Amino acid sequence: MLRFNVTNARYFSTLFAVASMISVGFVGPLLSQSVATPQTLESAELDASPTIVTDGFRSAKFGMDIDAVRSAIAADFGIEESAVQASENAVERTQVLTVAVPDLIPEGGIAQVSYVFGYLSKQLIQVGATWSDKTDPEMTPKLLYDNSNVLRSYFMEQSYALDSVRSNAVLPNGILIFRGADALERATLLLLQGIYATADDGSNVLTPASLDLLYSADPNEPDIFSLPKGNF
Repeated sequence: MLRFNVTNARYFSTLFAVASMISVGFVGPLLSQSVATPQTLESAELDASPTIVTDGFRSAKFGMDIDAVRSAIAADFGIEESAVQASENAVERTQVLTVAVPDLIPEGGIAQVSYVFGYLSKQLIQVGATWSDKTDPEMTPKLLYDNSNVLRSYFMEQSYALDSVRSNAVLPNGILIFRGADALERATLLLLQGIYATADDGSNVLTPASLDLLYSADPNEPDIFSLPKGNF
């Protein structure tokens, strides 16, 4: 099973491309808890002219360097510098800052927020937040569903580019709760991941293990290391 890693820009690009080809699907029978019923995405719900600006997350804006993002983390969450973990993605050769944030969603448990810096630019290219029992030992499947519904409702009220929006689409490893882009094709993705099992009535039931929220400056061509074609 593919598990999404919020520090992995390539996975985000790949999943975003797959999500672009998925039509909106009904997921009610597949869920062990209730997720908002998919709605027809018409102008009554979403403005066809995108006005949302996805330029980062809170005070951390795409294009910032690591020092500026460290300052943004302190301003947004009041977290000590020593609590911010720095690491490197050895495959993509990107730098990552990670921090644990309680109640990123009020009463939603502890989230892990990760900031990814481009291989060449050394600037912020992606922000991800994930909720799971690894980020919070008290996390439950119900709370993951509740968080996904809260975020979906929020995003559906924003003015994303109408033709970019997908909601409640079934994936092999979970549910694409929301996907949308702004006028510059900067992406927002909300994914509920877990394991499907067959219920007594024969229906497939999803037990979620994680909820991932991601923002990307350029999901189609992320600033990550890759070998030139034809070298091997």
